[in-house]
Amino acid sequence: MKSHAITLAPADAAARKSVKPVICYPVDGLPRPHLEVYRAVRDELELVDQVIVPPRDAACWTVPAGHFCRIRSVEGSQVGDLNLFNARNPDERLYTGKTRALNGTHVGPGDQLFSNFPYLRPIATITDDSLDWYGFDDFGASVHDVIGTRCDPYTHHLLSDGGQYHHCCHSNLTRAFARHTGMAIEEAERYIHDVVNVFMCTGFARDTGQYFMKASPVRPGDHLEFFAEIDLLGCLSACPGGDCSSEHSSDAARCYPLMVDVLKPKRAPVGWSSPPVNGYDRSHGL
Repeated sequence: MKSHAITLAPADAAARKSVKPVICYPVDGLPRPHLEVYRAVRDELELVDQVIVPPRDAACWTVPAGHFCRIRSVEGSQVGDLNLFNARNPDERLYTGKTRALNGTHVGPGDQLFSNFPYLRPIATITDDSLDWYGFDDFGASVHDVIGTRCDPYTHHLLSDGGQYHHCCHSNLTRAFARHTGMAIEEAERYIHDVVNVFMCTGFARDTGQYFMKASPVRPGDHLEFFAEIDLLGCLSACPGGDCSSEHSSDAARCYPLMVDVLKPKRAPVGWSSPPVNGYDRSHGL
């Protein structure tokens, strides 16, 4: 937080602050997906798998490359924390920091989700979002952020004078990933990473810069859909915060399940092929 300055402003403070910003990562040279090509194959989709994510718990599923995945609200307003892995190599997984740098703080149709170093490539493309009408509200909030890390028991312990809570999204994801992979819980935890906060409505307070949340606008029937650019393993937690209108990391909020559909198109998008891993030679100047 930077709410109270303790340093005297220099004489040229106004001039320094008036410098116009520049975009850190101009994306003019970044290959962008042609959203209409993906959407053209959505007219005939076959449901090949369906997973229910219980409240205050998590579940895993696989999405073959070239398939769609749709996360749906089915009973009540509920947000979810999403991890994505290369289904063949869990060392490659979602990198929300670079996804945020290349897309923005919140993602929507046409945005791509990128994997970590040294792979750094698009692993999923968002193809449909029933909440894209929301945009940014008067508080600066929007939905589906790649800002928040996930609620976790370690931060809860710090903020609650030693409290122990085992159904934060971090723990939920860890348990589900351990069950799916057969890893010991300690090993599985090392793979859990920062999330896409599906349906969560968030922003930064203008006065302090603090990360905030507010009641999600999601309602039963809403969905977020993405296309798998590579074979993916998804892991989703139905957050203990419910719609995240008040608190998380407790059993106080009313929570609901989330539904995940895996959908196979009749044909591949025109010209589509799974992207290769990043071509940097990894010599690092040596």
